[in-house]
Amino acid sequence: MSELLPIVRLTLLVGGTATLGALPIAFVLAWVLARWRFPGKVLLDGLVHLPLVVPPVVTGWLLLLAFAPAGPIGRVLEAGFGISVLFRWTGAAIAGVMALPLMVRAMRLSIEAVDRRLEQAARTLGATRWRAYATVTLPLAAPGIAAALVLGLARAIGEFGATITFVSNVPGETQTLPLAIYAALQRPGGEAEVWRLAAVSVGLSLVALIVSEALVRRAGRGVHVL
Repeated sequence: MSELLPIVRLTLLVGGTATLGALPIAFVLAWVLARWRFPGKVLLDGLVHLPLVVPPVVTGWLLLLAFAPAGPIGRVLEAGFGISVLFRWTGAAIAGVMALPLMVRAMRLSIEAVDRRLEQAARTLGATRWRAYATVTLPLAAPGIAAALVLGLARAIGEFGATITFVSNVPGETQTLPLAIYAALQRPGGEAEVWRLAAVSVGLSLVALIVSEALVRRAGRGVHVL
């Protein structure tokens, strides 16, 4: 069991970093899609949800092109900061972009569910736009934001195709639980290890679902009190 702990720690590190990194981007996109009207909104919506429908290998390949030393982002990171994310756990976290569409969708639905007349009522009582947003919209949208965080984490820790294409399967560096299961499947006699890794994966997913439900219920109670 001790050999599983580093893999689980790395998986949680990668998933947590990916989720927290995607949070502000997902929230801004959700807000724009929920509240703004502009030309090209349908196109933006399609691009945001594109990782859900294209093969994850394609997403990983595009990330590789972008972050490779000769790629547009990788060249800037290498020349300006001496940083490379290839074959690193940070690259595996970037591959967690696969979780972004789920986070955006959950947040967007929660924002759209907020009655804008409540914000207008707060404005008529003297609240500024930002105060009305912070005291009315955010608390009411909190269940969706909490659910988005947990869903994003669950999706990020389960990512396989984009990760292995982008940063390969490096033990101790990029080998998260899905990649460790894949590696064990390739070894003769690795069935027992596959069972252990799969059990841990199922356990983490179950905990994520339970925590998601608890957060939604707690946030709902808080909004009711307000």
